[in-house]
Amino acid sequence: MVRNYFKGYDRIGLSDYIVLLMYLQQITPKVENMPAPILKYLLALVASIVLTASAAASGSHGAPTYEVYAVRFATVPGFPVQYLVQGAAANRKIDIAMTFWVLKGGGKVVLFDSGFYRDKFFKSWTVKDFVRPSEAISELNIKPEQVTDVVISHIHWDHADGADLFPKAHVWIQRDEYMHYIGDAWQGGRGGEGADVDDVLALVKINEAGRLNLINGDDLEILPGVRSYIGGKHTFQSQYLGVQTRQGTVVLASDNVYLFENLEKHAPIAQTLDAKSNLKAQDRMRTLAATPALIIPGHDPKVFVQFPKITPRVVRID
Repeated sequence: MVRNYFKGYDRIGLSDYIVLLMYLQQITPKVENMPAPILKYLLALVASIVLTASAAASGSHGAPTYEVYAVRFATVPGFPVQYLVQGAAANRKIDIAMTFWVLKGGGKVVLFDSGFYRDKFFKSWTVKDFVRPSEAISELNIKPEQVTDVVISHIHWDHADGADLFPKAHVWIQRDEYMHYIGDAWQGGRGGEGADVDDVLALVKINEAGRLNLINGDDLEILPGVRSYIGGKHTFQSQYLGVQTRQGTVVLASDNVYLFENLEKHAPIAQTLDAKSNLKAQDRMRTLAATPALIIPGHDPKVFVQFPKITPRVVRID
């Protein structure tokens, strides 16, 4: 009976452990006297334990864990908080951090968002302490050609404009976001609905070069240990990321949450196509992140105070 039972040694469960312990009490502990099926089972058991421990060390389902950094490549001073947090007083202003994020792990260097660099934006906005994103990553000893992937949270200039600065990177964007802003957003005099024409054309060229990856919806693992989630309608189909780290899941919200204040007050972002959708996205982020402190907003200068500083422009999140 026991011999027949151990034919299933390759599917190890709790009942297997119990039967094994009961049987071992009845046999000699010397390996040379142990029946062959039991010895074979024990070897499989040891292999299972080793594989389980290895998977736990590298993240769920064998996914890598990432180092996560926030990089402040510029500052826009005196930005009205009422344009960030719905219901904020009209007289409040803040120097917002222009930020992208770097993920390092599993043999990859991934940027979440890409900043901006084109001259036109400096004519429209007051920008201080600017460093081109492709140069800012040097503070982490990364060269532009070493970036393997760039994930774009949404089409706006301060997040998507730098996508073409990284010549070997595969670029990821939600399919619905891409299709909307290369098409319908320019129909009927809508003028791109917040998208810049040069940024859109850059993405089209990246697509033509075979480096554009279109994400087909919500809760998808786009890279091992990196999941994409549909955002709170900041744009047509904005997205945010859940990243596996040594501390568990870090949620990089980008502009789906502008400031910690949005989370603390449960206040929607001021610039959204659907305030209820944005609040639902915030609520979901709380269920995904290892702790609420690991939900990282898109433009809050407090990020660069609350997390360990690596350089004057860089903090480590995980």
